Amino acid sequence: MNVFIGFCKSQPVFVIAFIAAAATMLAVPPDAGYADYCNFSVLAELFALMIAVAGLRSVGLFEKMTFVLLKKAGNIRRLARFLIVVCFFSSMLITNDVALITFVPLTILAFSDICDERSRILTIVLETAAANLGSMMTPFGNPQNLYLFDRYDMTALQFITEMLPIGAVSLICLMLLAMLIPKTGCSRRNEHHREISHKRLIVYAVLFLICIAAVLKFIPFWICAAAAVAAALIFDRYLLLKADYILLLTFVCFFVFVGNIARIDTVRDFLSGILTGNEILVSSLLSQGISNVPAAVMLSGFTDNGPALLAGVNIGGLGTPIASMASLISLQLYKPTSNADTKRYLLWFSAINFGMLALLLAVFVPFMQK
Repeated sequence: MNVFIGFCKSQPVFVIAFIAAAATMLAVPPDAGYADYCNFSVLAELFALMIAVAGLRSVGLFEKMTFVLLKKAGNIRRLARFLIVVCFFSSMLITNDVALITFVPLTILAFSDICDERSRILTIVLETAAANLGSMMTPFGNPQNLYLFDRYDMTALQFITEMLPIGAVSLICLMLLAMLIPKTGCSRRNEHHREISHKRLIVYAVLFLICIAAVLKFIPFWICAAAAVAAALIFDRYLLLKADYILLLTFVCFFVFVGNIARIDTVRDFLSGILTGNEILVSSLLSQGISNVPAAVMLSGFTDNGPALLAGVNIGGLGTPIASMASLISLQLYKPTSNADTKRYLLWFSAINFGMLALLLAVFVPFMQK
């Protein structure tokens, strides 16, 4: 029982998705129509990206890149800005959660000699916001983008054109907020990173490019999935354990939930009614309670305005810690550290996230909502 309770606490979104899918199965019993619910291309591409990014991380690429950047930092504010910018841009390619898993521990390490808990908290909070906001800029930056890009059959140019203004304003806000961090001098730590295996680096870089080609529809989705499995089996079998299978199962559960809801006329008509013309606001608010990935899957069945829904769920990644599951990663990495002040962390997190959420909604709802 304790194991079950622990699992539910650690995977709340999956539990909600499973319950939601099971509940709708009572109204729409399983039949041949269920076969059309799952978007197998999204699942395959997401799985392959997980393997590719885990491989790149395993060879020490991200760690070495960060140490190179840290060499150039002369004070705490500049150090923080480096880390924020790295999270913002790297999340476009390696996803928001992987960016935080990679760079938040390095931030904790970099700040371990600096007796300034406020600056450490602010840096991690701004890194988290940067990863969530930077990842919105590419179709493969986060799971909801990958899904919506495929669901609405967008082109890469259309996607970037829609998200670029939000990303630009977000980066400006992050740089301004970094001014809250003082210019106190900081000492540079010695470099201690492992040698990169160039052979494995090339393999996983090529795999990553194959994944991008599949996302952009240049090659069939099954090729990137097969390439990911082959690369892992040949070079690092343990990488197959690094894929987030719970996230993949969460997608399956929400596919079932959305598919069944769409076959219940009264529910479908109600959701379509409140969503039409309010996609950004409704999706961003719903994300606060159930996270932006399931919000994207759930609402996509009830609107044809893909760009507005895309903007809404990405902006909606700000706000509560569960609005984007990547935000929970930062919190979990920070809590066990020495001198951690979780209450203070959550206060700064809430102030910055809700402040940016309100600002972005105020700026972009009038212009993007059609």
